[in-house]
Amino acid sequence: MDNPKYKDLKGKVVAITGGGGILCSTLAHAFAGQGAKVCVMDLNMESAQTVADMINRSGNSAMAVKVDVLDRESLEDAKKRITENFGPCDILINGAGGNHPLGTTSDPYLLKEDLKKTAKDFKTFFDLDMEGIQFAFNLNFIGTLLPTQVFSKDMVGRKGCSVLNISSMNAFTPLTKIPAYSGAKAAVSNFTQWLAVHFSKVDIRVNALAPGFFLTDQNRSLLTEPEGGLTSRGATIIDQTPMGRFGEPEDLVGTSLWLCSDQSKFVTGIVVPIDGGFSAFSGV
Repeated sequence: MDNPKYKDLKGKVVAITGGGGILCSTLAHAFAGQGAKVCVMDLNMESAQTVADMINRSGNSAMAVKVDVLDRESLEDAKKRITENFGPCDILINGAGGNHPLGTTSDPYLLKEDLKKTAKDFKTFFDLDMEGIQFAFNLNFIGTLLPTQVFSKDMVGRKGCSVLNISSMNAFTPLTKIPAYSGAKAAVSNFTQWLAVHFSKVDIRVNALAPGFFLTDQNRSLLTEPEGGLTSRGATIIDQTPMGRFGEPEDLVGTSLWLCSDQSKFVTGIVVPIDGGFSAFSGV
């Protein structure tokens, strides 16, 4: 991993929310391998510390910080600690996100007979719980906006600063069953474009990744069977992905390093699909 190619990233302070997770921990290692000082931020301090310890043992620089991306005081405290140890943030990666079962329908399509079903765990659109919908929207959208408010303020007027958001393929065409998550990620993509314009005069670039289907702790049980095969939903996804596989965490690295380096210094306001061709395939 330690093969510096993006030399301008050396010494940069990179703060990553959701840094203890599978995808963002991979990004943390990648930026550290370029000589950046990485701040692994996560609500799960144990996970964040594990990632930071691995980076430090490899001879690179990292620190773990417990952060609630929906709590401004928590974010301000994190920024203070990071600034005291590493200096002001140069690059913010908004990786925290997730879905909630209460914002998810049981089936992709509504049928008339569904309205007569009484099973507690069966949910149509009419049964969606506001708690689940608000959880998904707040975590993904507000959990992107609020950290950006806190950390990007120190970037104003400084060269080489950027924000990288994590959107989703759901933002382009919503998947069935998960309206709250899809809507929240669409908001992240829209916010990325809006903020790129808003920040364009103060030297802060704003871009986003739109990952396709990657196996994570949150979706593994939805896409794969315990014995290792695919669920029906997992099989449908692979059938609709021309490259015929799920994404691997390392597949996000190249685009992320490029978008946060000077090699893309005239690029702002884009959302890059990293999806194995899913968004290009019509299904026919």
